Amino acid sequence: MKLISQIDGQTIEVEIERQDPGLIATVDGRIYELEASVPEPNVYLLKHENKVYEIFVSSKSDPHDHVEVKVKGEEFDIAIEDPRSLRGSGVNAESADGVSELRTAMPGKVVRIILEAGAQVAKGDGIIVVEAMKMQNEMKSPRDGSLKEIRFKEGDTVNAGDILAIIE
Repeated sequence: MKLISQIDGQTIEVEIERQDPGLIATVDGRIYELEASVPEPNVYLLKHENKVYEIFVSSKSDPHDHVEVKVKGEEFDIAIEDPRSLRGSGVNAESADGVSELRTAMPGKVVRIILEAGAQVAKGDGIIVVEAMKMQNEMKSPRDGSLKEIRFKEGDTVNAGDILAIIE
């Protein structure tokens, strides 16, 4: 799972991969092998290099996925964005000016372009197919409109959060 966080105005990419018996966390390119447990709701214990960190997490009551995190007496206000929520059907798909961005949920490869730029689309129409983790995902239009732009071609590699297409 790949996440993008904002801490004190700084963007930090975090990728979490579950592996028995724990997980691998990659934070801005630094790799941490962790053992994790959740002894009670909103309390996490992370063990790294024989040190145990107790982490308290509480959600803030705002719509932007902010959390307050307390570690070793320090408090952090963190905004977390899951690139999967940036997909065409996600809450960020449609902006105020009527433009929608169709985005990838995870890294992969474009295996098929279903519609070309200029085509009229209805909500739910397939636009582009991306293969990720040996599964093909058909990316669909989040709304009715005109397919203004396709930004990749078949065979291209895409990263999580990349804009695949623009719909007006």
